[in-house]
Amino acid sequence: MRDVLDELHRRWQAGETVGVGTVVATFSSAPRAPGAAMLVGPDGDVVGSVSGGCVEGAVYELAQQVVATETPVLQRYGVSDDDAFAVGLTCGGLIDIFVERVDRESMPELPDLVASVREGRPVAVATVVEHPDGAVLGRRLLVWRDHTRGGLGSRRLDDAVADDARGLLAGGRSGTLHYGPEGQRRGEGMAVFVNAFEPPPRMLVFGAIDFAAAMARLGGYLGYEVTVCDARPVFATASRFPDADEVIVDWPHRYLRAEAEAGRIDGRTVVTVLTHDPKFDVPVLEVALRLDVAYVGAMGSRRTHDDRSRRLREAGLTEAELKRLASPIGLDLGARTPEETAVSIAAEIIALRWGGGGRRLSDTDGRIHTDTHR
Repeated sequence: MRDVLDELHRRWQAGETVGVGTVVATFSSAPRAPGAAMLVGPDGDVVGSVSGGCVEGAVYELAQQVVATETPVLQRYGVSDDDAFAVGLTCGGLIDIFVERVDRESMPELPDLVASVREGRPVAVATVVEHPDGAVLGRRLLVWRDHTRGGLGSRRLDDAVADDARGLLAGGRSGTLHYGPEGQRRGEGMAVFVNAFEPPPRMLVFGAIDFAAAMARLGGYLGYEVTVCDARPVFATASRFPDADEVIVDWPHRYLRAEAEAGRIDGRTVVTVLTHDPKFDVPVLEVALRLDVAYVGAMGSRRTHDDRSRRLREAGLTEAELKRLASPIGLDLGARTPEETAVSIAAEIIALRWGGGGRRLSDTDGRIHTDTHR
């Protein structure tokens, strides 16, 4: 829902009633992940997507129906054996989409959600999407690390869902939880979708060079909060890196250590070292390779890599720590320009996150998407 949240809030403030379809579960090769949403306004316009085009038409009609009847619906879409191009997913997957009516009355807590997302405070929205009692469908509980707002029907259920939602939120994951109709943890009959809104992951780009400018553009496009850091103030300027969220003038290793000590580095953070200078890259890599981050990559030739590895061993890094280093950085795409190189680095980050092999899909067999989540 993050991609339609601002538009939803604008319409909520205007007093409009809209239909919202949200992907709550996927199976096999579904095109959109849980949390993807589509908004249908009272004038018939559409914002967002739930399937990349496969079932948008059906969800559009269902959303209008739900707004009219005020009855939320959990709908499953898949391939028809008789006609794979009928309403369904031509890719062969399955998706569950929960369609609900949203207005000031049905979602009074929306401003709190929007404020938390804009301020970067982790929050999750737990919504009942399946229950034998239709009156319970659509009930919501907003969950922060230290408090909640709203309710699902009972204190027992609220407490159970809040605990489980915080677990998903800590891992940066959205997903569907299952309980008994009264909130029994080992029961069946009720499904609660938890939409986690954690702050965007960080991309730290060390080295204020032209490759860093391209990396900042692509990092922002992929949803990262991008920081460019260099110790040279003449190069580390906001005008040279307009796509970065912030540009820092500091020694890379000192800045990274301070950010880690302040708790602003986590397991989703990616670090790219593009300095080409051992006095910069060796100290920052010594810090980065000892942190729990998603990715550490360093630019340079194989000769540079060998020299850098020797220096890092002399600094006390173990072989296990050195194996975490992606160097030379990126996938072998034959990249030449800064923009092409940024694509190769981003491709490596994506492949490591999802367990991809980096090969041409036309040269592989089996499923395109894996269930790996990192």
